[in-house]
Amino acid sequence: MDRYARQRLFGWLARGAAALVVAVMVLVVAVTIYRGGRVFITDPAIAVTPPGSRYMLEAEGGFFHAVLGSVFIVGPATVVSAILAVSTAIYLQSDYSSERFSETVNMFLNVLWGTPPIVYGVFVLTVIIAVGAQTSLFFGIVAIAIFQYPIMTRYTDEALRAAPDTVREATYGLGATRFETALITVRAALPGIVAGIVMGFARGIGDAATVLFTAGRSTNMPAGPFEPATTLPVLIFDQAMSFNAEVRSHAYAASFVLIVAVLGLILASKLLAGRYARFAPGGRHS
Repeated sequence: MDRYARQRLFGWLARGAAALVVAVMVLVVAVTIYRGGRVFITDPAIAVTPPGSRYMLEAEGGFFHAVLGSVFIVGPATVVSAILAVSTAIYLQSDYSSERFSETVNMFLNVLWGTPPIVYGVFVLTVIIAVGAQTSLFFGIVAIAIFQYPIMTRYTDEALRAAPDTVREATYGLGATRFETALITVRAALPGIVAGIVMGFARGIGDAATVLFTAGRSTNMPAGPFEPATTLPVLIFDQAMSFNAEVRSHAYAASFVLIVAVLGLILASKLLAGRYARFAPGGRHS
């Protein structure tokens, strides 16, 4: 086989692999939306109705407790993780740290990014046992914040590195301090940073393994930061194993809510990135 034939074969294989991945993704989304949408058409109130006392047995009520649990856990975790991630990414720039140190930290961040989420949950569970506490909303926030941290840091670091060097040079030429230069660079890299934060939120709200051992599995409404709570992914996991067909149908409805939320967040990250690109040097001004 000559090199041109090998090139064509590789091109066909690459396109075939891409088509297979897209087809599987479309199939998963379509089935979830179709089956979950049918449940919502017949009972649209289940997403905003608190669960009954025998919810997992008789499907009385809805799964509003899991929706609130996801928001109460992932929201604060995203805020904490975003602050730490942006601060770390700024410090990793050449203005504050050496290139060797930055590469070493980025290597560890890549390792953390590739670490299975359940490892973060087991780590926080070990801390819970060590301090004699119980699973709760608070420890779910801690676990998700740790999980999101490397994701947001890598996004922010890449966005800052992609900012034009002329931004730093111009600010230093005007006598700005390193802190003032960092603020201007962050503004120049804002589209990438915003996209990274939103993607981190989407990863956090769709993860079950991290909160499985840390937040608990409660069928009650979130009662406080140190009380057990559940999230949509954990609820879906529990519902899908139920012997009750109605409870299993609620799993598709919860999956529908989750997948629409994640797709909406991804779309929001694109729109926000385009919106804030107007404030970056060379960005759109229309």
